[in-house]
Amino acid sequence: MIQYFKNKEHQTISIDKPEDGSWINVLPPLKQEEFTELSEMLDIPIDFLKDSLDIDERSRYEIDDNVKLIVIKTPTENNSFNDSDAFYITIPICIILTHNQIVTVNSFENEAIKKFLNTFQNRNPDKKNMMVLKIFEKVTNNFQDYLKEINMRRNNLEHKLYVANRNEELFQLMRIQKSLVYFLTALRSNELLMMKMVRTNILQLNEDEKDFLDDLIVETSQALEMANTYTNILNSTLDAFASIISNNQNEVLKRLTTLTIVLTVPILIASIYGMNVPIPYKDTPYAFWTPVIISLIILAVVAWNYWKRVKK
Repeated sequence: MIQYFKNKEHQTISIDKPEDGSWINVLPPLKQEEFTELSEMLDIPIDFLKDSLDIDERSRYEIDDNVKLIVIKTPTENNSFNDSDAFYITIPICIILTHNQIVTVNSFENEAIKKFLNTFQNRNPDKKNMMVLKIFEKVTNNFQDYLKEINMRRNNLEHKLYVANRNEELFQLMRIQKSLVYFLTALRSNELLMMKMVRTNILQLNEDEKDFLDDLIVETSQALEMANTYTNILNSTLDAFASIISNNQNEVLKRLTTLTIVLTVPILIASIYGMNVPIPYKDTPYAFWTPVIISLIILAVVAWNYWKRVKK
C-alpha cells in the first residue's frame, strides 16, 4: 500500500499521486507491481525499495544517481505466534531521498512512522534533511520507550518469581532477554550509521542540523547503555534464580535421602521378621510388638542423630 501526503498550511493532506515536496509512505502489504510503478515514476532504483523486505537489513546509507538511501532499524512488537520468540524485534525503515520527494518504506507497521505522520503538519517538506533527522528522533524515542517497558515487565516477573518459582515466568524472562539482544544489535548499528553520517556529511547538513544529529547520537548512546544495563541485570537475575533452583533441588534430594536412610533400618527389621522361616520367640505373645518397638527405638535414635547434625 502506498500513501501520498502533502503539507499544506500546516495540515497533512492525503493526495492521489506524488508531487514536489510530498512524502510517500509505503506500508504492507507490499506488492511487486507497486514497487515497479513507484520506481519508474520517481526514478528510484528498485533495489532501494526492496531492501526493506529483508528484516535483517543492517543500518547503512547508499547513493545511486543522486538518489540517497538510508536504512535505520526501529523496534516493534513481535506478532509471532511462537511462545518462545522475543517480545520485541527490530525492523528496517528505508528512507529514500529523491530530487523532490522523501519516500519511506516499511516492511511492518511501526510506531516511529505513525508518530512522524502525527507531526508531519509541523514539517517543512523543502527541508528533507530535517525530516530524516526527525524520523531518527522518533526511532530513538521508540527504543527508549520500549526499553522502559521491558524493564517494568522484567521487574514484575522477578517479583512473581520471588513468590513462586514457576517455569512460565522464566520463559518470559528468556523472551525479554532475546528482545534485548535485538535492541543491542540495532542500537549499535544505528549509532555507527549516525556517526558515519556526521563524518561524511552525506546529507550536507548545516550547523543546526549537525547539532541536532549530535544530540541524536547522544540519545542513541544512552539507549544503548540502558539496553546493556538491563541485559546485565537480567543475566545476573537468571543466574541467581538458576542457583536458587539448584539449591532448592539439592535440599529436596537431601531430605528424601535422609528419609530413605531413616526408614531403611525399620524396614530391614520388618523384612527379617516377615520371612517364612522359623524365628526366635515366634510363639510368645510379644512376637509382633517386639520388632515394632525395636524399630521405633532405632528410628528415634537415627532421627535424633540427624537432627543433632543439622543443628550444628
